[in-house]
Amino acid sequence: MSSTTSTDSDPAAAPAAPARGAVSISGAVREYGRGDNRVRALGPVDLQIPAGDFVVLVGPSGCGKSTLLRLVAGFEPPTDGTVQVDGAPPVPGHSSGVVFQQARLFPWKTVGGNVSLALKYAGVPRAERRDRADELLDRVGLAGTYDRRIWEISGGQQQRVAIARALAVPTSLLLMDEPFGALDALTRERLQADVREVDAESGRTTVFVTHSPEEAAFLGSRIVVLSGRPGTVARDIRSTLPRTDVDPDELRERRDFVELRAEISAAVKSAAAQERRGDRR
Repeated sequence: MSSTTSTDSDPAAAPAAPARGAVSISGAVREYGRGDNRVRALGPVDLQIPAGDFVVLVGPSGCGKSTLLRLVAGFEPPTDGTVQVDGAPPVPGHSSGVVFQQARLFPWKTVGGNVSLALKYAGVPRAERRDRADELLDRVGLAGTYDRRIWEISGGQQQRVAIARALAVPTSLLLMDEPFGALDALTRERLQADVREVDAESGRTTVFVTHSPEEAAFLGSRIVVLSGRPGTVARDIRSTLPRTDVDPDELRERRDFVELRAEISAAVKSAAAQERRGDRR
């Protein structure tokens, strides 16, 4: 039998497929308006997010954090450059699960009904939806709430339902746009701990938008600080804090956590100061 060389039969010679949940942002720009009213809100941004990273976007108000998240979600196209999830342009509702600042639940459906609807669109057979929804609700600390009405649960619990609904989407990428911004401090800390735990269990890639250096330090395996508008990557900080087997309250008291929070805060303040100096020119 003659010997032949083929990239089709040689895995080492074939190009590697993108890892599930990987995000690639290259020269991404987003502008709004036309002509003299055209405004650049973001970019250019170059950012590579390997599968499994928990990246927190933080920066001055109006720097384009949520705009960048919308590009990754596929809700808006970049004006220039490329945004890809798993090697292809993102498709809304298919490339990622998304949690917004407001829960955006359907008030006429039960807690479980909201999660089951996401499972329906994900193609889960009807006979399996109840059990799967119960599993997801249990994962976010809402065991036994399937039949409760949305108005019967607190704002923090509603956000837990929104997270469970996003986890119902069979994607490797979760996007969260300041999901705890409207909650009280205690509920916020509890949900931060829940999200950290869910991240450790699921292994999904997560991109999380916040304006809080404390939240960024607590949640992120990487913290990307954006400059003032138009937002670009000013700092990319890798956290060395443990991701598992650590008590949330103890984590917040650690010296390396306090130092990381201070580093992020200083970077955000520096970005805001540079923007103000640019406005005065």
